[in-house]
Amino acid sequence: MAEFPAVSKLLNLFLNISFIFLIFLCFTHHFKSSDSSFLLSPGRNRDSGTGCGQLHEYSDRESKCSYVKSHEGCQNGGYIDYLQLFYCNFDPVLGYSALILWLVVLFYLLGNTAANYFCSSLEGLSRILKLSPNVAGVTLLSLGNGAPDLFSSIVSFTSDETSEVGLNSILGGAFFVSSVVVGIISVSVCHSRVSVERSSFIQDIVFFLIALTCLLVIIVMGKINLWGAISFFALYFIYALFVSTSHLCCRKEGLGGSASGSPILPVSKNFKNFIGYQTEGRLEAEEPLLGFVGDDDKPTLQEKEGVLSERKRRRRCLDLQPSTSSHLFVCRLLFFLELPLYLPRRLTIPVITAEKWSKPFAVISVTIAPVLVAVVWNSHSSELSWLVYLIGGLAGAISGVVAFFTTERSNPPTKWLFPWLAGGFLMSITWTYIAADELISLLVSLGSIMGISYSILGLTVLAWGNSIGDLVSNVSMAVNGGEEGAQVAISGCYAGPIFNTLVGLGLPLIFKAWSEYPTYYLIPKDASEYETIGFLMGGLLWALVILPQRNMKLDRCLGGGLLAIYLCFLSLRIARALVPL
Repeated sequence: MAEFPAVSKLLNLFLNISFIFLIFLCFTHHFKSSDSSFLLSPGRNRDSGTGCGQLHEYSDRESKCSYVKSHEGCQNGGYIDYLQLFYCNFDPVLGYSALILWLVVLFYLLGNTAANYFCSSLEGLSRILKLSPNVAGVTLLSLGNGAPDLFSSIVSFTSDETSEVGLNSILGGAFFVSSVVVGIISVSVCHSRVSVERSSFIQDIVFFLIALTCLLVIIVMGKINLWGAISFFALYFIYALFVSTSHLCCRKEGLGGSASGSPILPVSKNFKNFIGYQTEGRLEAEEPLLGFVGDDDKPTLQEKEGVLSERKRRRRCLDLQPSTSSHLFVCRLLFFLELPLYLPRRLTIPVITAEKWSKPFAVISVTIAPVLVAVVWNSHSSELSWLVYLIGGLAGAISGVVAFFTTERSNPPTKWLFPWLAGGFLMSITWTYIAADELISLLVSLGSIMGISYSILGLTVLAWGNSIGDLVSNVSMAVNGGEEGAQVAISGCYAGPIFNTLVGLGLPLIFKAWSEYPTYYLIPKDASEYETIGFLMGGLLWALVILPQRNMKLDRCLGGGLLAIYLCFLSLRIARALVPL
C-alpha cells in the first residue's frame, strides 16, 4: 500500500482547499445579504420546535427562505443554519455542491481526529495505566476505532427527532461491515484458500446475535429504564472479559496467534495514512496501536532508525525533486494550504509524543483548550454564561504558565504524563463531538431539503461514511497480511460492530434514561428497524452456517451471499423510501 501516503497528501490538500473555498463562499454571500446570517447563536438545541415539515408546502425559494428564517423548528442544532444558507444565500446547484463538499470535509475531520489524536491519547493512556494488550485491545482500541460511530450516536440522541439517525447509523454500519466488508474480503482472498479460526469466529457471531436479540427486545418494548440501559451497556464488558480470558487461556496453552507477538485487534495504519495520519519518523504500517503481546517481534531501535533514515531520504514535496528552483516555493505554498484543517486542532489538543513534540504548541494548546471547552459548553446551554468563560480563561492561563515552566524545548515531558494524556483525550473527544454534532445537523438539513427520512440518511450516508475506515483497513489487511491478516480482519469486522451496538447505543440510552429517571425513556417508533435487524441477523446466520460447512475457508459462496443479502435489503429500503406504501 505504498501509494497511500501520496493519496493522503493529495486528499488532505484537496479538503483544505475545499474548506478555504467554502469559508470564502459563505462569508462572501453573507456580506452581500447582511440580513441572512447563517451562523446560529449560542444556546441553540435540537428540540427548538416541531420540525420543518411544512417546508415543501411552499413552491418558490423566497417563500422557503422566509419560512426557515421565521420557523424555529428549522434550526437543527449545529453551529450553521444550513437551511437558511441553502434557500437564502445559494442557488440550488451551488447549494447542493457546497453542502456535499462540506459533508466530505466533516467526515474527514471526524475520522482524522479519531486516528491522529484520539487513538494517540488512548495509546499513551494504555501505557500509563499498564493495561495488558488483551484488555487494551477490547476496551481502549475498540473505543478508538468506534469513536466516530459512538459520538455520532450520542449527538443524534440529544433530540427525539434525530434519535432515529443514530440508531439507524449504528445498525446500518454494523450491517455494512459484517456483510459488505466481510463479503469483499471473502471474494478478494478466495484464491488463497485462507481459513479463519473456528472458535473465535463462532464466539463473535454468537455474541453479536445475543446483542442484537437484546436490542430487538428493547425496541419491541418501546421503552427502557436506567437499569435496563446499564445492563445493555454492560454486555460489552462481559464480551471483553470473555475475549480476554480466551486469549489468556490460549497463551498459557501456547496456542493461537496471540502468543507470537501479534497485536490483539490492531488498528490498520494503512487507513490512518489514507485519511492523513502523518507522524513523521514513525513506523505507521508496522507497529500496532497498543503494542505487541510478546517482546520478541518488536522492531529493534536499529531497524526503526534504518527505516526512518530511508523514509527521510525518500521524502519529497509531492515527489518534486529539490533541484528545481520552484521546489521551495511549492512546498511552502502546500504547507500553508494544509493549515486550515490542521492548525485549529493542533493549537487546542495537547500532544506529547516524541515525533510531534513542540513546546510552543504544547503551551498554547493547554492555554486555549479550556477556553474551547467553555465555548462548546455555552453553545449547548440555554443561556450564555460569562462565568463559564471566566473559569475556562483562568484554567487556561494557569495551565499555560505551568506548562511553560515545567517543560523543555527539545524533549517532551517524562513526568506527570497523565494530565497531558487526559487533556489530549478530553480535547480529542471535544473535537470529535464538534464534528459529529455538525455532521448530524447537516444530515438532518439535507433530509429536509431533499425530503428524505432521517432514518434512511442514517442507514446509508452516515453509516457508510463512518464505515469507510473499516472497509479500507480490513480489506487491505486481509489481502496483504496472509492468513493471520485475514483472521484479524474478520475478527475486527465483528468486534467493531459489537462495540458500536452495545456501547454506541448503550451510552446514549443511559444518558436518555438518566434524564427520565425514575420513569422510562420512550424509544421513538420506527418499524423499519425490525427489518434492518432481521436482515442483519440473517447475514450473521448465513456466515455462521456457510463458513463451518466450507472448513472455515473464505470463498465466493460466503462473500456473494453476504453481498446479495445487503443489496436486497438496501434495494428494499430505497424502494420504500421512494414509493411509500
